[in-house]
Amino acid sequence: MAKNSKWQDDYWLLLMQVYLRRPVGVKPLYSRDMVALSMELHIAPQVLFSKMCQLASIDTPRIERIWETYGSNPRRLSRAVRLLREMKGFGRADEFYDGVEVNETFEKDFKPCVKEPVELTPVMLILILDLYFRLTPITMVPETPEVTELARLIKVKPQEVADVMDVMQHCDPYLNRRDVTLSPLLLPCQQIWQRYGNSDTTQLAQLAHELKEYFK
Repeated sequence: MAKNSKWQDDYWLLLMQVYLRRPVGVKPLYSRDMVALSMELHIAPQVLFSKMCQLASIDTPRIERIWETYGSNPRRLSRAVRLLREMKGFGRADEFYDGVEVNETFEKDFKPCVKEPVELTPVMLILILDLYFRLTPITMVPETPEVTELARLIKVKPQEVADVMDVMQHCDPYLNRRDVTLSPLLLPCQQIWQRYGNSDTTQLAQLAHELKEYFK
């Protein structure tokens, strides 16, 4: 069976703790803290972001009571969150869900899809694909400033970004490359291309802009 991923009222406390981290306020959709909590709860970042906006607007009596109880008392909030995690089994996911089939969706994008020749995640490939559409094949080299900048952001070598772009050229129907590549990057790149390569590049650019927050 799939693990229940529905929102529970107790989760407001976990979300408030993220909200109150400096700088206090609604966190970017794909900030590392938001993604970490999403992965922990198996609730998509978009859902948590929407809930955090509700938390900020204090639009229900329930949320108002939570603010009155914990908003100015971080120690009380920290104790409540710690107790909640102990009760729910957070931090011991492998043990807590042993024998339970977890239906992962968005989580896969933040986990390695290839480990050789370098460990990469689908999110990293999405960022590289976005840059791919901004360059021409002749500029898809480590020396190009945009390649160097992206490599620095996602913490890989510029050559590794260029290598991914070379593989993506084999996925690009407009280039129609006839040479064969046996790179282990091919399948992950094909999967990302199928998801985003034939769609609106403006939407891809917006997604990439949001995803960059995860690496900051």
